Amino acid sequence: MADKRPTDGFWKMYYRIRKEGLVWNHKRIHRVYKLLKLNIKRKGKRRLPARILKPLEAVQQINVSWSMDFMSDSLLSGRKFRTFNLMDDFNREALAIEVDTSLPAERIIRVLDQITEWRGKPQSIRVDNGPEFISSALGLWCEEKGISLQFIQPGKPTQNAYIERFNGSFRRDVLDAYLFEDIQQVRILAEEWMEDYNYHRPHDALDGRSPMDMLAVDLWKTRDEFPTKPQPVTTTIIDEIV
Repeated sequence: MADKRPTDGFWKMYYRIRKEGLVWNHKRIHRVYKLLKLNIKRKGKRRLPARILKPLEAVQQINVSWSMDFMSDSLLSGRKFRTFNLMDDFNREALAIEVDTSLPAERIIRVLDQITEWRGKPQSIRVDNGPEFISSALGLWCEEKGISLQFIQPGKPTQNAYIERFNGSFRRDVLDAYLFEDIQQVRILAEEWMEDYNYHRPHDALDGRSPMDMLAVDLWKTRDEFPTKPQPVTTTIIDEIV
């Protein structure tokens, strides 16, 4: 019985034995249960390491600090799905909205690889204490890339306020505004919304500019590194001496 049902505790086994017609005293059965060392060990909860408070700072250029988080919703069928949201804290630019029914740590790393390939890597990424973010796989990836993974304190979502505000806008405009028949509909609407959010939507925190407007200003300030204006060409005319 114990081999077939290793997760059954003492009382479940006791009642199974009674249902089979054996009327042994529960104390006697418990003595045999302990002698056979069938006691189920309780799994202790994993304790999170102490999280140091790191206040949000207004960064002055791209790729200094990114923020990422998850959201969840459901299709008309009742099937749950999740979104992985990633943004640059400097200009509030949405870098990715990944949608699927399951988004494990390996999938998150794949998305981050794709983004850093064209965007460059950030100095740090701010996250909460979700299971995908505290996984060793993500920690190793950040260590290999030289990226600091900054965890907020448990139960303090305001310490990740940039992405929380982004999540609120995405939920109001997309998740709460539509009924979805399948995952592809969510992906299409998320992509359309992200394009409008990045290129056209005015942001109060950016003085009414869009994230891409803010990015253009940043590139202009650092035009020595990112030349955007063609350099004037000086032509010298030499008179021909006859």
